[in-house]
Amino acid sequence: MRIDIATLFPEVCEAYTQASIIGRAQKAGKITICCHHIRDYTLDKHRRVDDTPYGGGKGMLMQADPIYRCYESVTELLPQKPHVIYLSPQGKTFTQQRAVQLAGLEHIFLICGHYEGVDQRVLDEIVDEEISLGDFVLTGGELAALAVADAVARLCEGVLAEEVCFTEESHYNGLLEYPQYTRPPVWHGRAIPELLASGHHKNIETWKRQKSLEATRRKRPELLKTAALTKEDIAFLRQLEQQIADEQAFLQELEQKMAEDQ
Repeated sequence: MRIDIATLFPEVCEAYTQASIIGRAQKAGKITICCHHIRDYTLDKHRRVDDTPYGGGKGMLMQADPIYRCYESVTELLPQKPHVIYLSPQGKTFTQQRAVQLAGLEHIFLICGHYEGVDQRVLDEIVDEEISLGDFVLTGGELAALAVADAVARLCEGVLAEEVCFTEESHYNGLLEYPQYTRPPVWHGRAIPELLASGHHKNIETWKRQKSLEATRRKRPELLKTAALTKEDIAFLRQLEQQIADEQAFLQELEQKMAEDQ
């Protein structure tokens, strides 16, 4: 897979993409991530890429032409158009499921905005999709682009040591990940769950699944609506709901008793 990033700060993006797992994957030829300085494509002698917006308003707007020239330079010799993404707070929220879909493409081109945004005309001309990390605004698109590039790249074949490295993670199967532990077996008086050291693989897998369901129910219950659940999962969740209801009833009874005693 190839990922191109059009940015005003290529050094920021390169510092990340050339390090750790993603950097090693590039050296091994598993993926290619190229960062392009948008200023290199402006015709302005002062390398300006922004101007005041028509209709007034505060701040500056990135011009269409330098971004388009950057895109054109990268893609002119390619057999087909890459999937172009503009990182924007107006885009659809990025998810693990979308990362999996994008990882199936051969080439994506990420555009990082700055200032008050980008001239709409270049977005209309080349952008296929707008993506957001959430309902908040950043000073530029670099952090969002790196998040998308990292999430997609690590799913590509050969980037991680084994497929299980990401198939058991949070969100991959619609659920949050189960809690994990490493040595020492007791830390600050807290022991690991005894079952995990038992060597009973079937029971351990059941424990992991149930803890994953429990974490999702407690932290992100809305995810359960779309997760692929088995009959065993549903039975466990019903049992968990009953347990939660019993605990709430007990607390209410205790609070009522304390109030009466006062």
